[in-house]
Amino acid sequence: MYHTWMRFFSPGPVHQQLGLVCLGVGLQYGELPVVGPRTLDQYVAVVVSAGGGWYETPDGHRHKVTAPALLWLVPGVPHHYGPDPGWDECFVVFTGTAAATYTELGYIEPDRPVVPLSDTDAARAVVGRMARAARRDNPLLEVETAAAVHELLVVLRRARADLAPDGHQVLAALARDAFKAMSVAEHAAAHGMTPAELRAAVRRGAGCSPKDYLLGIRLGRAKELLAATELPVAAVARRVGYDDPAYFSRLFTRRVGVAPVRFRAQQGHVVPGGWSDRVPDPDDPPMIERPAAP
Repeated sequence: MYHTWMRFFSPGPVHQQLGLVCLGVGLQYGELPVVGPRTLDQYVAVVVSAGGGWYETPDGHRHKVTAPALLWLVPGVPHHYGPDPGWDECFVVFTGTAAATYTELGYIEPDRPVVPLSDTDAARAVVGRMARAARRDNPLLEVETAAAVHELLVVLRRARADLAPDGHQVLAALARDAFKAMSVAEHAAAHGMTPAELRAAVRRGAGCSPKDYLLGIRLGRAKELLAATELPVAAVARRVGYDDPAYFSRLFTRRVGVAPVRFRAQQGHVVPGGWSDRVPDPDDPPMIERPAAP
């Protein structure tokens, strides 16, 4: 015997423009039946939080599934899997144009249908919110569940068991050294890696090249300095690793869409007491001291 709860939706054309839309959500556990062989025209993320079973690829090779794990069912690819007794899953069915981008970034892995996870708590929390939003009379159902699909892809990426040993450590080290005048080859050598190994680790961990990862960190810091300080643009450029302010300005303009001086004019908020890079604590939010009345 098995237990199941599920809801399915049909978002309209306007909601499809959100990039991702949820087509269904469900929770199942117990002695579930074998699934497939079948082929779908939507994406399904199946999060297995307890139990085990098997997954068979189109070439007939069977992979063992042991919770916690994620199964990727992608459009046009046949799938076939069998849960053992005690299998506990939640699933989300979705589609949309943004799925191709998430695939390119490595959040969806068509070539890796069985993904070990470190845990499923965060994913089940997102699915739980989707289930609560799935009441028939909810006027925000399509938008709430679409936003939750984006969040689900993020938490599933973070929960991947294979990222903890290398990907996160490499990314943390690159972020720490992002403002140093180092080439990608020099960053790789600092970690005892070849440039190809570094590219693979960063692609696996962040979905982009080391150059783009470092550039994103540098430009993010530059935006903060432009918005929250009165430092000249040349000083901002040096702070984020560029000795040539003209090159920095061209790079910033090309990537951000506006020149540094224009960005400052639009976003500038010089804070009394200075700018802080301390991550705020939600239970102790930063306070701006107002000057005493004259």
